[in-house]
Amino acid sequence: MSTLVILATAAEGGERSGVDVILPAPAELFYGFVAFVILYAVLSRFAFPKLNEMLEARRAEIQGKLEESEQRLSEADEIKQRYEAQLSDTKNEANRIIEEAKSTAESLRRDIVAKAEVEAQTIVSRAQSEITAERDRALQQLREEVGTLSVELAGKIVEKELDAASHQQLVDRYISNLSGSN
Repeated sequence: MSTLVILATAAEGGERSGVDVILPAPAELFYGFVAFVILYAVLSRFAFPKLNEMLEARRAEIQGKLEESEQRLSEADEIKQRYEAQLSDTKNEANRIIEEAKSTAESLRRDIVAKAEVEAQTIVSRAQSEITAERDRALQQLREEVGTLSVELAGKIVEKELDAASHQQLVDRYISNLSGSN
């Protein structure tokens, strides 16, 4: 409302009109300009350098933090690469160990099978030898029993006892005849 009063007073007095109401008096403009220059000189002398130092310190701090974060990022990338390389080496080593274990197991399996085959052959050979020996013993016993029976039979038939030499010749001939027929 005070603005309206000022405008009304100016209109009644007739002295001021249009642009004069908006613009201050030339003396006020001069004093305002001088005050602005003094204020600017004082601020540029005392406040602006401090403000610039503070801004420069803040910029340097931010720049330092950016460089530090970039350095940490590069270190983290390097550590990540080393980790991935170690992980790859570990995987390769694990695969190598697995392959080595497989080949060792296969080699052991072949050795065990070979030993088992050799042992089986040995058992079969031993069994064949024992069978042959047992057959020879059985044939020998059979010869002796056949000889004894044949002598007894011949003795009964002839009713006389044969002497030992005649007995042996008779048994050998009989066995030879039996062997020749088989």
